[in-house]
Amino acid sequence: MTDKNEELVTPEGLEKLQEELEYLVEDRRREVADRIRQAREFGDISENSEYDDAKNEQYLLERRISELQRRMRNARVVEPSEADGDAVDLGTRVTLRSVKDSKERTFEIVGANESDPSGGRLSHSSPVGRAVLKRKVGDTVTVATPRGSTEYEIMNVELAS
Repeated sequence: MTDKNEELVTPEGLEKLQEELEYLVEDRRREVADRIRQAREFGDISENSEYDDAKNEQYLLERRISELQRRMRNARVVEPSEADGDAVDLGTRVTLRSVKDSKERTFEIVGANESDPSGGRLSHSSPVGRAVLKRKVGDTVTVATPRGSTEYEIMNVELAS
């Protein structure tokens, strides 16, 4: 299967990670360093709250940079064009119909850190994502959620553009 540290991402997801990392390294580091430098000018740093705040911000910034670097090292890009167009997979768009009330919703299946359910992007590791993964049109799946079980029929599967 996959390495437990491996993170599946779409090409767009990897691009967003790269953009955030570049911004943090190129811009935010400089801004935080300037804050630290200015805070030092206030005098005794042992009782300087501006200095403490800036150092805390620097710590959080460096932690986020390390996290992004780790995620990019462990990223495995899944190209939508490589997905089996007949089955639900990362990079596909799936239309689900609730068996209970016949409401339809369409989602693009994406990596765990790219999900935005209200924007139509559903993580492959979410309860619904796991239930529909590798399933085909016409299959019925039952999804256990905190609100109870819901049954869906897969109406359509297509490659996401």
